[in-house]
Amino acid sequence: MTEPSASELADRALELDLLTERQLQEVWGALGSHEVSSKQFQQHLVRHEYLTNYQVERMVRGERTGFFYGDYMVTYLLGAGTFARVYRAVHRETRQNVAVKVLRKRYSENPKQAELFVREGNLGRALRHPNIVPIYEVHSKGSTLFLVMEFVEGLSLRDLMKIRKKFDPLEATRITVGIASGLRYAFEHGLTHRDLKMSNVLVSSRGEPKLVDFGLATIDDKTADDTITEQTSARTIDYAALERATGVRRDDTRSDIYFLGSIYYHMLVGTPPLSETADRLQRLSRGRFADVVPIEQIDSTLPQSVVAVVNKAMALDPMERYQTPAEMVKDLGIASRQMALQAKEEAAEAERQRERERRAAEAREKQKDQRSVMVVESNVKMQDVFRSGLKRAGYRVLLTSDPHRALQRFRQDVRTADGLILNAHELGRSALDVFHVFTEDPSVDRVPVILLVDRTQAHLVEEARTTERQIVVSMPVTMKQLRASLGKLLPAS
Repeated sequence: MTEPSASELADRALELDLLTERQLQEVWGALGSHEVSSKQFQQHLVRHEYLTNYQVERMVRGERTGFFYGDYMVTYLLGAGTFARVYRAVHRETRQNVAVKVLRKRYSENPKQAELFVREGNLGRALRHPNIVPIYEVHSKGSTLFLVMEFVEGLSLRDLMKIRKKFDPLEATRITVGIASGLRYAFEHGLTHRDLKMSNVLVSSRGEPKLVDFGLATIDDKTADDTITEQTSARTIDYAALERATGVRRDDTRSDIYFLGSIYYHMLVGTPPLSETADRLQRLSRGRFADVVPIEQIDSTLPQSVVAVVNKAMALDPMERYQTPAEMVKDLGIASRQMALQAKEEAAEAERQRERERRAAEAREKQKDQRSVMVVESNVKMQDVFRSGLKRAGYRVLLTSDPHRALQRFRQDVRTADGLILNAHELGRSALDVFHVFTEDPSVDRVPVILLVDRTQAHLVEEARTTERQIVVSMPVTMKQLRASLGKLLPAS
C-alpha cells in the first residue's frame, strides 16, 4: 500500500476530527510549505504533540474507526486481551486523561454478555475507594460498549514484579493491605472480584495499589451454573478450579482471599505458589492447589506474622481461610506494625552502632596523635605514679618491669612508643646496660630515652654514655620536671 502524502494525511486528520482547521494551519505555517514529505509531516505532528504515534500510524494505515469513544479521543493502546481492549484517551473539552475499556465485538453483539457488561459496569461505577480504579461512565449505545475509568500513571503489579523480582516483606505487606482494603470495601457493597491476579492490580507512581475489573470476569463465563465445561474461560478457570476443589459457590469472597494470598506469596519470594501451565487439565487439577510449597520452606527468614497471613489466606479448606477481607486486613495491619516496629528498632540499633564506630574511630585518631611513652619500673606503686602523672600530661603509657623486655619490643618495632623511661632505682645496672644499647645500637638509637638514677647511684651517672636523645636525670625529680625533660626529647606531635 502506497503511503499517503502529507496533504492526504492532513485531509484525513480533518475528516476524522483529529485536527482542527486552525491547528492544521499552524502545522503548515511551521513547516513553511505544503510540499513536504509525508514523514516530515508525521514527525512534526508527533514532535509538537498535535497527535500521538498511535494515532498517526492508524491514520496512515487508512483506518477510519476507533479514534473516538463518545467524547474521548484515543491516544494510545494500553493493553488488549480476549475480553476487551484498553486505551488511554483524553476528553475533547476538559482534556482529562482517562482509560477506556472497550468490550470486544463478539461480546458486545451477544445480548446476554452486553447486559452483564453494563450491569457489572454500573455496579463498579458505584464503588469509590482509594484502592479501586473508579469507573466514571458506562456507555452502551449501539453495538459499541465501553467503560471510562481513571487513568492510573504507573504499572501493573505483574510488570512491576518483572522489574523488582520480589518485594521486601514490609512493602509487600503494604501493597497487600491496599488490595485487601479494596476487596473489603467491594465485599461490603455486595461485589466480589473473581479475577484477582497481578495484571488486575495497578500500582500508581506513588506506590498505591488499585484494583481493576471488579466482577467483569463473569461476562466471559458462559456457564449458567457452577459446572466447569469446555466453555469455561481462561479468565475464570483458576477460580472455577478452586471452587470445585473446595466445594464453594461462585462469587464466594474467600476465593478472592485465596488468590490475594497467592499474590502476597509471589511478591514475598519472587515465585508464584501455583504451578504456571497452559494445560487446561493441569489447571483444573486439585493437586495444583494441594501441592503448594509452604512459603516458610522457600524463605525461612520471613517474619512469622507474614507467614501466618499467607498460610491462612491460602488454606485449601475455605473454613480455615479468612472468612472476610476485613479479617485479613486486620492481621496484615498487625504484621505491618510489628515489622515497622522491628525496622525502627533495627534502624535505631544501626544508628547506635554507627555512633559507637564513630567514637571508636575518633579515639583511634586521637590515639594516633597522642604521644606515647614506655616506662620500665619494677615497683608497683611507682608504676601507678608514673601512669597517672604522665596520663594527666596527655601521654599514652605502656608499663613493664623488665628492661630487656622493653628493649626486645623496640627492636621488633621501633614505633612501640615515642620514648622510654628507665628507672634504675631498683633495677640498677641492668637498666644502665639497656640504656647503653639504645645509645649504641643503630636499630634503636633514635628512640628518646631517660635513665632515672637516685643520689646513691652516682657511679651509674659516671658510667652512663649519653647522647642528644638518651639522657640521665637524677632523682629526686618532680613529675613536672620529668614531663619537661620528656617533652624536650620527644618530637612534636
